[in-house]
Amino acid sequence: MEYPRPQLRRAAWRSLDGPWQAMLDDQAVHVDPAEVAFDRSIVVPFPPEARASGVHDMAFRRRIWYRRRLRLDPGMMPGPEERLMLHFGAVNHRARVWVNGRFAVEHRGGHSPFAIDVTRHLDGPELEVAVQADDDPLDMHKARGKMDWEAEPHKIWYPRTSGIWRTVWIEKVARTHVTQLRWTADVAVWQVRLDADVAHVPEGGMANVTLRLGERLLVADRCLLTGPRLSRIFQLPDPGIDDARALWMWSPESPQLIEAEVELRDAAGNLLDAVQSYTALRTVGVEGERFVLNSRPYYLRMVLDQGYWPDSLMVASSEQLRHDVLLIKRLGFNGVRKHQKSEDPRWLYWCDVLGLCVWGEMPSAYGFSNATVHGVMEEWKELVERDVSHPCIVAWVPTNESWGVPELMNDPRQVDFVRALYHMTRALDGTRPVVGNDGWEMPCGDFVSVHDYAQDPAVLAERYGTRERVAYTLEHVQPDRRRLVIDGFSGQGRPLFLSEFGGIACMTPVAAGQEADRRGWGYSVARDGRELLARYQELMAAVHACRPLSGFCYTQLADTFLEKNGLLTEHRVPKAPIDALAAATRGPDARLHDWHLDPLGHDERWRTRRGPDFPDAWSRVGETAEVLPYRSERPTATEPGPDQGAGATGAPEDDDPGAGGPGGHPARATRTGPAGFERRARPRTRKHVA
Repeated sequence: MEYPRPQLRRAAWRSLDGPWQAMLDDQAVHVDPAEVAFDRSIVVPFPPEARASGVHDMAFRRRIWYRRRLRLDPGMMPGPEERLMLHFGAVNHRARVWVNGRFAVEHRGGHSPFAIDVTRHLDGPELEVAVQADDDPLDMHKARGKMDWEAEPHKIWYPRTSGIWRTVWIEKVARTHVTQLRWTADVAVWQVRLDADVAHVPEGGMANVTLRLGERLLVADRCLLTGPRLSRIFQLPDPGIDDARALWMWSPESPQLIEAEVELRDAAGNLLDAVQSYTALRTVGVEGERFVLNSRPYYLRMVLDQGYWPDSLMVASSEQLRHDVLLIKRLGFNGVRKHQKSEDPRWLYWCDVLGLCVWGEMPSAYGFSNATVHGVMEEWKELVERDVSHPCIVAWVPTNESWGVPELMNDPRQVDFVRALYHMTRALDGTRPVVGNDGWEMPCGDFVSVHDYAQDPAVLAERYGTRERVAYTLEHVQPDRRRLVIDGFSGQGRPLFLSEFGGIACMTPVAAGQEADRRGWGYSVARDGRELLARYQELMAAVHACRPLSGFCYTQLADTFLEKNGLLTEHRVPKAPIDALAAATRGPDARLHDWHLDPLGHDERWRTRRGPDFPDAWSRVGETAEVLPYRSERPTATEPGPDQGAGATGAPEDDDPGAGGPGGHPARATRTGPAGFERRARPRTRKHVA
């Protein structure tokens, strides 16, 4: 999936990823692109701190300038009743955009997307886009996630990701077009609801909606558009018994998706807009002390995923995103907590397609102020609205470990802010549980989620082994010298998750006189893969024996800069035999209920339906680890070569009008539904794991 917005796809689009002209305005001197001397090239969407950008400059800076000039091919030129939309996946932190020399828009929030109708700025086929990206590296009151405020990454903090760091793309639409889709399923009544926003609704306009389950047509609906918001509820034919229903519903074991198409037509029946999408029959919730998926208790085996890559920081190709999802499933997990990052929607697409439950998390600010309240709330609203239709997301995490609310124990305003985020999230999406403050100091929440890095398995068993011990732990134990529940919130009667634990580093002992922080760290250290596996097995056995738990989240998936506590290296190479790690993850009871699952956790009936587009080789990912190359490592005629880094004088003034997909690859205009897996062969380096 290369399309940047998987749940609202159109054929007429073009990526603007690739080389842009740039200028690093460290002191934020310039205010208008006309006065900027663009003196280098940068490969978008990689940030200047990343090697993949061709710049690899880690210095502090307040402002980065970008410029891209291109000539639109005839297929992208908007007609009288058409519009050209310019999309930015994410720009850190404040973006101001000029189109053909005219100021167009300002957007705040470094993780959320925004779009501009640039039609009125066009004077012909020439398009020039200039971007001013402001990002104060020392601002502790904006949402920044794991981005460090010190010059060099330290402890759990990582290099900054400045400027443009998600795909930039243009899309041609009709004047009347769908601007947003929201899908909501309800398994209890066997219904799917569609809410769509439509721009410039014509008199007598109609909407056609079709839903398909594989080759079976489920819905062919036609309705009159009476305003800019369309709401429809589709009653599906209920198979009745669970065994038949299971073939319709989404789960990690059987990630069944429903393909959707929405058409807009005028009163005469002429087609105005057509978008491809997908949804799923999937319901999540809480019943007493258990998390439920599709009205049945479901035990979550999650891993903490930081979402960083050594050469490109927070940016990855669709193939790398898919590869991570496959590795998570091969390691025996059925869920993932994407930590302190709003991940690329294409990653969520692969979680939808391959079957992986996700806790969606807000990147935190570090300090508390009115600016924190305004910025975090606005950005979190945009992110929830962006991702709300993905069936893989089963819970929201707006606050983590009291980050951004450091005096939660003493300041009632900060307690109110955490509660406000919780209730606002519930108001935006009443279909998913919401975590109040993941880790400790919880004043509210649908779950109780505890971070406990005790390295002795017996200690974990003692704290969480029985309901009586859990009650004592919540009231009296402070795993990180923090109270677990506060301000009248007892946590009793809610699902309990050990949402961070483990953190075993695997690295050779530090030599005498060598600084340990230069080698990395973990909450404990194993000397080799054999010891790592043994200790992982012991910790997992203890956690699986804790019956009050509704699930866990192990820290972490891959080594990330100084954190060497991954089950994989930073290049996604397993540190121990992947089948042995997966067996420990699944636990001793797996043979009773998972015996019919393949190495990716898919059941036999699903395997017979997934078709030839689902390569069998995917079930062996991790046995032969693949280090996937970045596009910037494969220079083309429109990309800078190895000698065109920080000293280059800028990107080409005009692009190949045939360029389509990200990084200069051709965009495919074929109709790709949820099962439209990528088949393009790409060069890769193989590294065998002993």
